[in-house]
Amino acid sequence: MILYPAIDIKGGACVRLKQGLADQVTVFSPDPAAMAAHWVGLGAKALHVVDLDGAFSGEPLNKELIGRICRENNVPVQLGGGIRDLATAKAYVEAGVSRVIIGTMALADPDTFGALCHALPGKVGVSLDAVDGRLKTKGWVEDSGLTVDDVLPRLTEQGAAFLVYTDISRDGMQTGVNIEALESLLSKTALPVIAAGGVATIDDVQALAPLCSKGLEGAISGRAIYTGTLDFVQAIRMF
Repeated sequence: MILYPAIDIKGGACVRLKQGLADQVTVFSPDPAAMAAHWVGLGAKALHVVDLDGAFSGEPLNKELIGRICRENNVPVQLGGGIRDLATAKAYVEAGVSRVIIGTMALADPDTFGALCHALPGKVGVSLDAVDGRLKTKGWVEDSGLTVDDVLPRLTEQGAAFLVYTDISRDGMQTGVNIEALESLLSKTALPVIAAGGVATIDDVQALAPLCSKGLEGAISGRAIYTGTLDFVQAIRMF
């Protein structure tokens, strides 16, 4: 299992939000690139970067900074946030991003999403961000009116390469992982799945470990590794 440190960018800083709320922000570093290098120095095998400014605005507002993170770290970087057209996705891949994570576009614009998967085979994942099973879009502020079961067959058919599942109610709350929801998702798809939301302690990482045999690729942790409730080095040594 890959443990992905989360590098969430807002206003040029490395931050974490609680439940995706823009007004519930904690700044952990003024230099996201330096923070990325810190986690790689501790042994991170990949990075999970989110352009929160892009997620809320729909525009790629931190492209230069994200390109720097890719150039300065010799590990794969996956990126989400504000990627809502083919040109933006291609530009990020050209800047060094290994794969992109699509949220709003995958749910609201199936034709463009399908074209993106065709143009960048194997490089396009989907962020499934849910509250009580209902998927959110546009930085988690709008209800899509859809559930995971509604969209999963189409996303698979169109060529999604992997899924990131976030239980929004647990994101940034350090309340543990929604194992039941993950098991349900894994039982319905052959796509690799990355867990997010609530990965707060070494016990949470241990709880996820048995799911690796069922298709869990990894887990994303943010606030917990920044505040120290999850020892990042201890966690990656488990795998």
